Amino acid sequence: MSSEDIETMRSSRLNLTIGLTLGVLSIPLVLIYLLLVLSSFANRLLSGPDILQASYSLSNWIMFFSGKLSPSSGRLFTPKDIIMIIINTLIVALGVMVVVVIVSVMAGYAFSRMKFYGRTSLMEFLILLHAFPGVALIIAVYAIYVKTLSLFPANTSSSALVAYRFFYTIIARASLEVPMSIWLMKGFFDKIPWELEWSALVDGASRIGTWWKVLLPLVKPGIAALSIFSFLAGWEDLIYVHVFLYISGIRTLATFIEEVVGNIEMTYLPAVAAAGTLYLLPTIIFFVLTQRLLVEAMSGGVKA
Repeated sequence: MSSEDIETMRSSRLNLTIGLTLGVLSIPLVLIYLLLVLSSFANRLLSGPDILQASYSLSNWIMFFSGKLSPSSGRLFTPKDIIMIIINTLIVALGVMVVVVIVSVMAGYAFSRMKFYGRTSLMEFLILLHAFPGVALIIAVYAIYVKTLSLFPANTSSSALVAYRFFYTIIARASLEVPMSIWLMKGFFDKIPWELEWSALVDGASRIGTWWKVLLPLVKPGIAALSIFSFLAGWEDLIYVHVFLYISGIRTLATFIEEVVGNIEMTYLPAVAAAGTLYLLPTIIFFVLTQRLLVEAMSGGVKA
């Protein structure tokens, strides 16, 4: 047996050991999510051993979408309220996705292809920004929000204020995702040979036209993965939507679940489990369908 075969066997055993270890460690987390999903169809909140004893139906989902979160209480929310909560969550998630993708694709190209003073220092500063947790920045971000809100005229319509709150929430949340997203997109642009861009420029294409027609189609996997990451960041956010939207009476799924769980004595938890499952659904779908895409994005490279 050659040395290459021995190294291959060792590598395979190491990968198998790592895979089995990660699989065993993830079992408790998978079981928790499984219990949440099953509880959304069960007549009780499941804890594990009682899975076979429970009865299952769609009544919890019907109860959730009708706004009735307890069989013994009245309707706490109207079906319109539930639909608006889902729409609000989608607005934030899609808004964060659009901002992150546009900024990161343009900045990633600039850092990859253009040489300018302070380029390396600025890239290092972006990584430093990514190291700051969103909670640590919330006070300063809220101070800016209050200051800009005070600039609005006194007769500003409520719809304009609501639109501004959504806009500010989206920008504030997207800013947390932009630093690392720029690094990811830079890695994808770095992989494209300069010759492709130069040939397009020699043929008479403009710099913008080359970026749009030649380079962007080649980094579609990175854009797709970035869209998924940023959408989920906006969909799952709790702190920023709570500070800038919930205090104004605007709910998303995150703040809705937090509110109903806070009133646990009046809440039927299997109905809340249905809301939690809906909240979890995009994450499950995205990661199941795009595993290879996400791995490619994370290994895209980040050359300085």
